Amino acid sequence: MQQEAYGEVFLINKPLEWTSFDVVKKVRNALRIKKVGHAGTLDPLATGLLIVCVGKMTKQIEGFMGQEKEYTGTFVLGATTESFDLEKPIIPVADPSSITLEQLQSAIQQLTGNILQIPPMHSAIKVDGKRVYASARLGIEVKMEPRPVEVREFELTRFENSEVDFRICCSKGTYIRSLARDLGELVGVGAYLKSLCRTRIGNHSLTDAHELPQLVEEIKSRHNENLPGLN
Repeated sequence: MQQEAYGEVFLINKPLEWTSFDVVKKVRNALRIKKVGHAGTLDPLATGLLIVCVGKMTKQIEGFMGQEKEYTGTFVLGATTESFDLEKPIIPVADPSSITLEQLQSAIQQLTGNILQIPPMHSAIKVDGKRVYASARLGIEVKMEPRPVEVREFELTRFENSEVDFRICCSKGTYIRSLARDLGELVGVGAYLKSLCRTRIGNHSLTDAHELPQLVEEIKSRHNENLPGLN
């Protein structure tokens, strides 16, 4: 089989602390094919569904990226971080013990629908041709303009002590870390993202995803005639 005729889409459960590129590199090395890419970055501290496209199927990446995403996870009230997740040290803000369920639901309602969102400084967005996270690491503040996103569903699934579990369905370009920041500001005590899992992209579900080690072994076990570049 010629490599230019080969194409495949893999649904992968990205491991914790792996970058999305780490996963792409692992698949690329297993396949021994250069044309491999992913359809939507997950931060290293997030887990869940990563769509990896290979060969001629890399043409489908933009289509996958434009589809609705679903996430589950946990926000922690009463503190924040520079990155709005656990990548940076926790900074206490205020005692969250007086926050009520009604206050949270009111804030969530304000963050649902078509909203303007300011992306986090520690993100891969480019401003003036430079990744803003690179500037952030140098201590250089970059003015981030609000961007329109849609949060179609924002469901609170557990509220216990300072922790808020959620399920969110949202458009391309939505930062869950920014929703943590905005929720914390609306209730006045700060908040950060403790954990995040992407459970769906369009019609593709995490329940159908491969665990990465098993997928790599499966790829390596295929016969040469079924997969290009394996010698």
